[in-house]
Amino acid sequence: MNYLAHSFLSFTDGQIVGQFLEDFIRNRDRFTFPKDIQDGITLHRAIDTFTDSHPAIHEAKKVFAPLVRLYAGAFVDVSMDYFVANDLSLHSLAEWKSHSLRVYRVLNEHEEWLPENFKRMLAKMEQDDWLYNYREDWGIKFSIQNVLNKAKYLDKDIPVFEAFLEHKDILQKCYNDFFPDLLDHTKGINSLLQLEN
Repeated sequence: MNYLAHSFLSFTDGQIVGQFLEDFIRNRDRFTFPKDIQDGITLHRAIDTFTDSHPAIHEAKKVFAPLVRLYAGAFVDVSMDYFVANDLSLHSLAEWKSHSLRVYRVLNEHEEWLPENFKRMLAKMEQDDWLYNYREDWGIKFSIQNVLNKAKYLDKDIPVFEAFLEHKDILQKCYNDFFPDLLDHTKGINSLLQLEN
């Protein structure tokens, strides 16, 4: 899952911070953070592990694998944020907008814990409102291109976005089959984390 899903699947402000930090810190540094941020890091990892093993995600990867092989999972993660952002059973559009603004506020309020490379990304994320705009085709196109630009061994002109558009109905079904399971799993992990507190 990508940024929007990880932020949505957080139960406290600290967990939001930890969910975002997980990809930006060394494993050994995770214990230097407050407990609620550590819980977010743990939650992020649990989400990724569950996602990688889910049959619907294996199906979704088939959309991108012919183009990008082992990078297919990264593009599925980005694609899933499109369907999360458009899932009005989770939030109305106004609520998604409010959620996005809350996430930016929470991250900025915890600036002391953010590494410099994350702060730079956060400024761009907030300026262009990535989280809310994942609901738009152009927002996902931008995100897909970001992944292509960062991927060391992929050509930058691979038509990944075109594959997303062509197979959007398949990806939607994969999301429908997957996300309720992930939501239940995440609630269970959070309950375990709360027992530790």
